[in-house]
Amino acid sequence: MDRRNLLKGAGLLAAAGAAGPLAAQPGQTPRSDGRTGPRNLITDVAGLSVGIANDPAVRTGVTVILADRLSTAAVDVRGGGPGTRETDALDAYNLVHAVNAIVLSGGSSYGLAASDGVAAWLGAHGIGYGGMARKPGVPVSPIVSGAILYDLANGGNKDWGIDPPYRALGLKAVQAVGPDFALGTSGAGYGAMSGGLKGGLGSASTVTSENYTVGAIVAVNSMGSTVAPDTRHFWASPYEVGNEFGGLPPQALFAGPEQWGYTRAPAERTNTTIACVATDVALTADEMKRVAIMAQDGMSRAIRPVHTPFDGDVVFAVSTGRIEPKEPRELATLRVGTVAADTLARAIARGVYEATSPPGATVKTWKGLA
Repeated sequence: MDRRNLLKGAGLLAAAGAAGPLAAQPGQTPRSDGRTGPRNLITDVAGLSVGIANDPAVRTGVTVILADRLSTAAVDVRGGGPGTRETDALDAYNLVHAVNAIVLSGGSSYGLAASDGVAAWLGAHGIGYGGMARKPGVPVSPIVSGAILYDLANGGNKDWGIDPPYRALGLKAVQAVGPDFALGTSGAGYGAMSGGLKGGLGSASTVTSENYTVGAIVAVNSMGSTVAPDTRHFWASPYEVGNEFGGLPPQALFAGPEQWGYTRAPAERTNTTIACVATDVALTADEMKRVAIMAQDGMSRAIRPVHTPFDGDVVFAVSTGRIEPKEPRELATLRVGTVAADTLARAIARGVYEATSPPGATVKTWKGLA
């Protein structure tokens, strides 16, 4: 079977001239018939739980994605001003290329300490690299990768002296992990802004035709806008499932090359969208690297402009390995990566859609748009 017929057989390429299952009929409006997991959250991926911790006084927070076992992972960095931890360990040519947890945090460089709190908790519970061959008196090495966003100029109390709150927030978040968590002004998205609108924490999931589950979680703190100029319509609207971010009637979205809508003025180190996508399909480190690369397109579908010199955009990708691919591996990678991009785009829109103004702050929110 040649490559084209292989793609047709997998349902990834329509026959020439044939209408696909989502093709609009005369007089009908095309809408997604996508299927989400039961929560429409990244925790629909078996083996993952999420914990959040907020500090309303500081206007910041932390999000922890915890795997129930060391899980294959990869990362792709596209922004011009990233802040990350333990990303080299995820390269397939290095030893580990797996994680116990991913940490997304506010706080700019201070927020990297959130991973210290998570690592300490994991180590105290014997969770980490070397745990299967643990020797008395020799602690395990938790593998905790993370990324941070900038929320230092949002008006919260940052007078913390030599004791920033992030290690404690990381510890609090990992102790609170579970299947459900709040979106919007929550976790790493608590103090975030998205262009000229309040940003936030978003998540979504998709169940594919092969019954693979793909999930995404994201803290949206972008320079670029998630909505088209002079509208309330999300750039991600073609990918919306049901009414998960407002269900506005679809419309044609237009923008000139330099019409960016609700953006922020460029400023060094003040923006970043940080995300994690995940699947239950058992893919290798190299295959998950391709998934992370493909998932970055979800940011491009939902934010404009994106991957700028002033953003630190990062996407982690995690496989919990619960099910084997039900098709050739390259097609499973194609399917997961493509769905991950759409799922991330939806998660971005959900984060902004659900965001509210923090107590004591006055910021423009999507729901406040006329």
